[in-house]
Amino acid sequence: MPSIPLSNPDILADLLRQVFGFAAFRANQEAVCRAALEGQDLLLVMPTGSGKSLCYQLPSIALGGTALVISPLIALMEDQVAKLAALGLKVARIHSGQDRGASRQACIDYLQGSLQFLFIAPERLRVPGFPEMLAKRKPGLIAIDEAHCISQWGHDFRPDYRMLGQHLPALRPAPVLALTATATPTVQADIVAQLGMVNPAKFIHGFRRENLAIEVVETPVPERAGAVCRLLADRERRPAIVYATSRKQAERLAEELAARIPAAAYHAGLDAEIRERVQTAFQAGELEAVVATIAFGMGIDKADIRTVIHAGLPATLEGYYQEIGRAGRDGKSSRTFLMHSYADQRTHDFFLNRDYPPVGDLEEVYRVLCDEPIPVEALRGSSKLDEEAFDKALEKLEIHGGARVDFGGGVTQGGPGWKKTYGVQAQYRAEQLDKVLRFTVSSECRMAALVRHFGDVEDATQPCGVCDVCDPEGAVLKLFRRANAAERDLAQRIVNELRSVDYKAAGTLQRDLELVGRISREEYDGLLDAMVRAGLIEMENAEYEKDGEVRRYRKVRLTAVGLEMRRTTSMELLIADGMVEGFGGRSDAPARARKAKTPFKTSNTKKAEAAATELTPAGAALAARLREWRATEAKRLGVPAYVVLHDRTLTAVARRRPENPRELLAIDGMGPAKVEKFGGAILGLCGAE
Repeated sequence: MPSIPLSNPDILADLLRQVFGFAAFRANQEAVCRAALEGQDLLLVMPTGSGKSLCYQLPSIALGGTALVISPLIALMEDQVAKLAALGLKVARIHSGQDRGASRQACIDYLQGSLQFLFIAPERLRVPGFPEMLAKRKPGLIAIDEAHCISQWGHDFRPDYRMLGQHLPALRPAPVLALTATATPTVQADIVAQLGMVNPAKFIHGFRRENLAIEVVETPVPERAGAVCRLLADRERRPAIVYATSRKQAERLAEELAARIPAAAYHAGLDAEIRERVQTAFQAGELEAVVATIAFGMGIDKADIRTVIHAGLPATLEGYYQEIGRAGRDGKSSRTFLMHSYADQRTHDFFLNRDYPPVGDLEEVYRVLCDEPIPVEALRGSSKLDEEAFDKALEKLEIHGGARVDFGGGVTQGGPGWKKTYGVQAQYRAEQLDKVLRFTVSSECRMAALVRHFGDVEDATQPCGVCDVCDPEGAVLKLFRRANAAERDLAQRIVNELRSVDYKAAGTLQRDLELVGRISREEYDGLLDAMVRAGLIEMENAEYEKDGEVRRYRKVRLTAVGLEMRRTTSMELLIADGMVEGFGGRSDAPARARKAKTPFKTSNTKKAEAAATELTPAGAALAARLREWRATEAKRLGVPAYVVLHDRTLTAVARRRPENPRELLAIDGMGPAKVEKFGGAILGLCGAE
């Protein structure tokens, strides 16, 4: 490694270029590295693929000494070690997958000061004498990767991570860097508290992923395998990761995919050698799809993943965000699909009951514990609980301080306060699933909803423009149809009802319009969603407390576009209508694939759509001018482009080249309000040579 004096003010830039071969920092990296170089504790929350690892590697090299890196994933650890070793850096790791000789040599090298990086799994700190060995030669920096695992509110909580804070004081004065791709404000605060971080600098950046298009589709369980296979039949949608809800589903899906494309399963139940072989093949491009369980963190660092599919409902939005973040790390457009149905809720209820057993189970184990260590095997053998129930009860007791388990497997009784925190956490977990369910039915931009979940309220005001909410026409799996006359009339009534108020609760609005009993709540919600997509209204989740119970509702309010609109017939309303069956690729039509449903009883509602014809060269040139104008106008108004002019309408204008407002009004999608607002500009473009 090049020798660069620490006094050099450009040390970070020099090391970035000479050691890592990068000409410039990515967004936010330099500020983080400088804070670490100054010896500050810091919390870094940046999305997958944004270069978090460099933020501890670079300052560690500049500071000198050995960086102690704590990572919960062997696969991720091995990947980082291989990359640093390839740069000529001196690296070692200690985890359960290594033999004792290699671990012993790593300890010797650490004590001799010959290592620049030592990676360890968190459970190593429970090995008698190991923390004391680390303290004999203070590390130059301590990096804790996947730091959300520390927090009991994090989506991937690990008991061994929870114990890290008690070992850090002996390793000071090294700065502590906590890094994660996914942490809500609650989790962020818990990380800082549990690690005892001293006035940490906080860098919470970049939750928005501009190149990810998110699509959420209600899909019956039996239809998911076929949908996955059809999606990935398109070569442009590969490489891909498919997340399954169980090991069994992962293996079944992988088997079906493997009959069509190079694919394999990857989950915690497989032999370590098989997992490594699958990961290596996927990284090398020999496999084009990997099917993994949602609960298993893969540690995959592959930049060109084009598609991430969830073949079932994830348990938390944090986990979901991290998993879709594996797509498009090269910056190119990528798509994610979330398939869900009511059956997923039942599955997660089962998991919740399994992972959070009755308090009575925990009490039974707690009562037989004492100050003298009792072997786990002896406790398990004498318990009335079956093996799985006993292990889960003991795990929860340990997490909440009711039991202490030493590295040798001896269990002693802990403090009595475990019952309160256990109840709070169980309730919290149930609420996380509720948030995922609300995400699936929300009419808010998918990316904006995720950004808001992580606390970036300001950035959450901007729609992404590419998800199924912002761009229904671009949806691949999801089917939309045009609203019928009765639905447009009802949309007009909703607009009129909201004109005189700031907002109304969705349920109140339904009652005030006397719709209860006349249409189903599903049909009503579908129309509201369509009005959101059209830019007429916006909806916001809210809650209030009554009689000690938290009650949730949705606020519905008019947008600026809705306030200005006179007739909803001038605005195209696209109603979500299920999943496209037997699709082979993206259709050019937003209302496609099957006959529209008619949820409202009307007299022979007819839809006559003329078949699209190829544009002449002059028409194509006009279409290009119209798109450029539309983009500028949408940016000025702060709305999606299709709100200004839908693609189908834009194409029809380019084909017909209207010369006056009357001819413009005759085009489908050009109502009086739109002609009044945009007609002059559109006709001007049509008349331009």
